[in-house]
Amino acid sequence: MRKPGEWFRYRLGRIPRKLEFTRHRARWLYHDLVNGLRIVWDLRLLGRPLQGVSRYERRIDSQNGEDGILEAIFAKIGTTNKYFVEVGSGNASECNTTYLARWKGWTGLWMDARHVDPRGRVKREHVTAENIQALFEHYRVPKQFDLLSIDIDGNDYWVWRAVVDYLPRVVVIEYNANIPPTQSLTIPYEPAFVWDAATDYFGASLLALQRLGHRKGYVLVGCDSSGTNAFFVHQSAAKGRVVPQPAEHAYRPPACWNGQGHPREPRRSMIPVEP
Repeated sequence: MRKPGEWFRYRLGRIPRKLEFTRHRARWLYHDLVNGLRIVWDLRLLGRPLQGVSRYERRIDSQNGEDGILEAIFAKIGTTNKYFVEVGSGNASECNTTYLARWKGWTGLWMDARHVDPRGRVKREHVTAENIQALFEHYRVPKQFDLLSIDIDGNDYWVWRAVVDYLPRVVVIEYNANIPPTQSLTIPYEPAFVWDAATDYFGASLLALQRLGHRKGYVLVGCDSSGTNAFFVHQSAAKGRVVPQPAEHAYRPPACWNGQGHPREPRRSMIPVEP
């Protein structure tokens, strides 16, 4: 048990930490409020087209501000059935679609390869290019729906490429920000691939995903400021509402490892993706 003097010194020593936490929290709340007002002012009241997305970031139930970016996108293009599919959702407590399901009345499908959800909300599925459409059919995903999110730290490019009979209006997909936006690369397809969470050997470059999106009828509208996710809108919904961004303009460098990105994997190489 601490003596009175020790307890007093202990409490004094905690003050700087508490002040720093409060300052950080206040800065985050201010940033969130300003970006929320931007959505209302820029996109709803002034009716401007969506040009770049990072200025609208808001982090409510997402990891990197995706909540605000998606709110901005759908503020411009509207919604149809408010249905989502998120591949790689974890336990769905902090992911790209939790805010939509919890606060905006959306419904949808969460799938994750590792998480076991005793309540049955998250379906435990190892999603591959071979089974993605069969899983959509099994879980009765509508042929056309509003949002597809892919974050599986590996075969993201190949899984999106395999979605051919379903039409999401918006696609959020993780890109490998370790690769410059001038290079079009992805990992070779391995159905059982699992990222080691330590090296830069995962996923695909932003340019590779932009080229894939273009072939599938999507335009790139931007990336979040952490260098994690790229946001695509189908041309049928984007026309006149969003301004397409070239990969070199939309690209954001990685925020992890003090901005240096993940260490290089020397044993395996990525493969080029042609236009």
